[in-house]
Amino acid sequence: MTIPLRLTLNGQPREIALDDPRVTLLDLLRERLGLTGAKKGCDRGQCGACTVLVDGRRINSCLTLAASLDGAEVLTIEGLAEGDRLHPVQAAFIAHDGFQCGFCTPGQIMSAVGLIREGHAGTDPERIREGMSGNLCRCGAYAGILEAVEDAAGQAEHREDAA
Repeated sequence: MTIPLRLTLNGQPREIALDDPRVTLLDLLRERLGLTGAKKGCDRGQCGACTVLVDGRRINSCLTLAASLDGAEVLTIEGLAEGDRLHPVQAAFIAHDGFQCGFCTPGQIMSAVGLIREGHAGTDPERIREGMSGNLCRCGAYAGILEAVEDAAGQAEHREDAA
């Protein structure tokens, strides 16, 4: 028995036949669809390496059953840039050295994008730290991550003011 799953993945409509109702979104993305940006860090929702956006909200894809997402819109790190043009958060991470080994970077970036879109980032460092606290960096690149999120959040505010 298969479970039909219809979702929009990185802007593209997809129809997927799930052969196991227990498969997580993370395993579906990585093992079945070849989207390996979201990482399997702890596989318990504690590190944030698997963060993606579902219907615009940040989630830990390792804790989410794929079958529960019928009709959802899923955005992964692979769908963030527009062609060769990086998303402003991606560009800010590069500009502020918001990574070292890079393992957590896709989850950090997706969490930052979600935080900014949710309107919870602001430019207060403590507020950003709290909002990003579900994403761990083993290398300790937190100073660069904070600067990158502050920069991208400030740019987003300027874009909204200009609109």
